[in-house]
Amino acid sequence: MKLVFLGATHEVTGSCTYIEACGKKFLVDFGMEQGINYFENEKVPCPPSSIDFVLLTHAHIDHSGLLPLLYAGGFAGQIHATKATCNLCSIMLRDSARFCAYPGV
Repeated sequence: MKLVFLGATHEVTGSCTYIEACGKKFLVDFGMEQGINYFENEKVPCPPSSIDFVLLTHAHIDHSGLLPLLYAGGFAGQIHATKATCNLCSIMLRDSARFCAYPGV
C-alpha cells in the first residue's frame, strides 16, 4: 500500500490523500485551498485518467472543490459519497468549476 498526503498537511484547507492499494489508485477528497496559500499542495502523482475512484468524505469546498478539475484532466471514475454530500456538491461544484486553477493535476 502507498499513502501520500497531497494537501492539508500544513494547514486545514485543500484536503487530498492519494492511495494505491489492492491494484487500485484512488483519492480521499480533492479539495480547494482557501485563504492565503502559505503551502503548496503536492501534485497528484499520476494522470487523472488512471485514478479509479474518489472517496469524498463530505461536501465542504476544501474537500471537494477541485473535483471538476480532476474530470477536466481525464478522470472518468466514480465518486463515492453519501446522498447528502452528493446533493450539496451538485450545487457547490458548479461554482468551483468556474474558478478552478490548480496545476497539480
